[in-house]
Amino acid sequence: MNQPLRIGLIGAGMVSRHHLIAWATIPDQARVVAIADPFAENAARRATEFGISQTYASAEAMLATVTLDAIDIAAPREMHAPLVRLAAAKRLPVLCQKPLAPNLREASDLAAEVEASTRLMVHENWRFRGYYRDAAAWLREGRIGQVKQAQLTLLTSGVLPGPDGLCPALERQPFMRRERRMLVAEVLIHHLDTLRMLLGPLQVTAAQLSRSSDLLVGEDGAVIQLATGSGAGVTVFASFAAHGHPAAQVDRLEILGDAGAIRLDGPSLTCSGASPGERTYDLPTEYQGSYNRTIAHFVDALRDNKPFETAPQDNLETLRLVEDCYRLSGWEALR
Repeated sequence: MNQPLRIGLIGAGMVSRHHLIAWATIPDQARVVAIADPFAENAARRATEFGISQTYASAEAMLATVTLDAIDIAAPREMHAPLVRLAAAKRLPVLCQKPLAPNLREASDLAAEVEASTRLMVHENWRFRGYYRDAAAWLREGRIGQVKQAQLTLLTSGVLPGPDGLCPALERQPFMRRERRMLVAEVLIHHLDTLRMLLGPLQVTAAQLSRSSDLLVGEDGAVIQLATGSGAGVTVFASFAAHGHPAAQVDRLEILGDAGAIRLDGPSLTCSGASPGERTYDLPTEYQGSYNRTIAHFVDALRDNKPFETAPQDNLETLRLVEDCYRLSGWEALR
């Protein structure tokens, strides 16, 4: 029997817990054996919680000391490129949290630079949620015929003060306050990637971005118009400052075809038309499950020498959509 892969985790912040839970579900295939984070207390907390014996103040120290089979990068986005280069120099396979780099140009340069020295997968987990995988299967089966139009909606009051005066989204992820590219680059990047997975290649035809909260540097509202390769219209309507909506993020999606329709309304996924179907999901379970499936896919692809679903070249197409949203909206030129 093959020994489990030895994984080094870089980054011990909020998202790292979901990574570690996912790794713990496949202990016979892979195990995190070391954690690197410049904040010693963060690394110690995760190491204690998950029974990991080795912690390091830097990725360099970890890579110089520990024998590893692959690296999982869960550090802030500005550190992704240098950390990928560091792992690539050791010829270690890398799973890197999205985005691969802060912008499309840097990500393209990085992907080309390390292509020959490492196997690299972007940790873009949203598309691995169960309801989106099931919707994709229904589309492949032709249940709704040819897609004619689609709309994805994400409305939350996360950056508005609650009864306690606190903004839930900013308490959970304080870094959002300072991001010049916030809603599209940090949140809707997931949805654009998922829409690509569901509908195929997309093109942004128009975008309008806005900001309602003075607590943010970047945008908290977006209306994005896209088109599929066959000419179907797709709209993304999103706000993190939507009065009257809960702080929790809940996706709503409608895909209309000429023979039926697929509708996601929070935990409920339905298919209408000649091949009806209905499924219900536990949203917290699906949230963690998306991490589990992403990491399992990474390990399976390494073991079987198969392509990564979210390899750099695929992810660059998502980053291209993100870049086009900012370019076509003129948002940054107006700041």
